[in-house]
Amino acid sequence: MSRAFIKETDFEHNEVDIPERLISPEPNYVTPMGLELLKKQLTSLETDLKQIINKDDPQSKHFKFSLERSIRYIQARLGSAILIKPENQLTEKILFGATVYLEDEEGKNYQFKIVGEDEADIKNNKLSYVAPLSKQLIGHKKGDEIIWTRASETIYLTIINFEY
Repeated sequence: MSRAFIKETDFEHNEVDIPERLISPEPNYVTPMGLELLKKQLTSLETDLKQIINKDDPQSKHFKFSLERSIRYIQARLGSAILIKPENQLTEKILFGATVYLEDEEGKNYQFKIVGEDEADIKNNKLSYVAPLSKQLIGHKKGDEIIWTRASETIYLTIINFEY
């Protein structure tokens, strides 16, 4: 019988076509919290995989391939992690792991923590160290001014303080 007459779900077609997650070519710097988050993610993914490992339906197979891909990614990130402890950072200038307090010309305050790529979360004011604003902040000190170009606006910021 021709395959043209066999109905298959999208999951059956795509189960082996899940591309690998791209791994950044940048050094994998992590904060202690970032390292802990990666470990927790790995444990959670492995638990999820154990729950469906023996299921054979197309949806479970697709989910299994997706979980295995994520596990490979997290294992690679853990294997390449370079832990940067805040207590080992110089306190004279902004470096990886710093929480930076800024103020714009109108008195609006901003706070960002410079973290690793996997820990970055803009909703929680955590910027990857490779983000444009982080790159501008790194190496500066209290009182320095920087220009933050965000979308179509330019914001002049003063570094009020930073801490580790």
